[in-house]
Amino acid sequence: MKWVAVSAALTATLILAGCSAEQQRGFLPEGSTDATNHTPGITSLWVNSWIVLLAVGLLVWGLIIWAAIAYRRRKGQTGLPVQLRYNMPIETFFTVVPVILVIGFFAFTAQEQSKIEARYDEPDNVVEVWGKRWAWDFNYVSDDRYFQSVQVQIDGEGNPIESTMPVLYLPVGKTTEVRLESRDVIHSFWIVEFLQKKDMIPGQTNYMSFTPERTGSFMGKCAELCGEYHSGMLFEVEVLEQAEYDAKMAELEQGQVGPEYNPLQDQYFGDEAKAENE
Repeated sequence: MKWVAVSAALTATLILAGCSAEQQRGFLPEGSTDATNHTPGITSLWVNSWIVLLAVGLLVWGLIIWAAIAYRRRKGQTGLPVQLRYNMPIETFFTVVPVILVIGFFAFTAQEQSKIEARYDEPDNVVEVWGKRWAWDFNYVSDDRYFQSVQVQIDGEGNPIESTMPVLYLPVGKTTEVRLESRDVIHSFWIVEFLQKKDMIPGQTNYMSFTPERTGSFMGKCAELCGEYHSGMLFEVEVLEQAEYDAKMAELEQGQVGPEYNPLQDQYFGDEAKAENE
């Protein structure tokens, strides 16, 4: 048994050593493993879950193939095999192991989710994002600046025109809280490489907290079907050094754009709606 375990470990090591960088991160987006303080944990949970699932799959398929060969009908055999035979140790094993796996998946997922959902007591940077059909408004609360966008334009080949893409700026290494609001229907704020997305629901404020760990450009989009031009509800995220971030803030308009721009303001933000939400 010892040699079997050693052989399995060596085989797994050789397989992983031969994997590409994309395969080693479980085919998650390039640049996602170190994008924020949460992405290493999310990546680890994702990859390790797949390793366990593949191992279980190989074991189950191996047992199925072995049983099909070992208990096949031999030449000269007739009739049906015994139908009431059972093996208590094996049946106990097949019951206990799946329960342990389910509990393990739940525990590790809940642990990682609690880290992701935890809000900072005093974040360095607060941004309010408004989703609207089919664009975005960004309020840089900490800097008292804002940016309003219109729908991204698409070229003849169906690709977004870069100059029309709204950009959300974030400072690197700063604890950041993103407040998520919707002006009309349910949207979903998704920064692809950050491995996080969260719904934006009219009349309800949701939060996303993280710390960008490296500079660069990242892709963002709406992940909730919100109408005819949902696929064009795109944006970019640029994580900058503090000096560059400050320079970008200086270029933006001063102030904030709140619910007064909502087409359904009374329905979701009036006194009656607020009372219902409370």
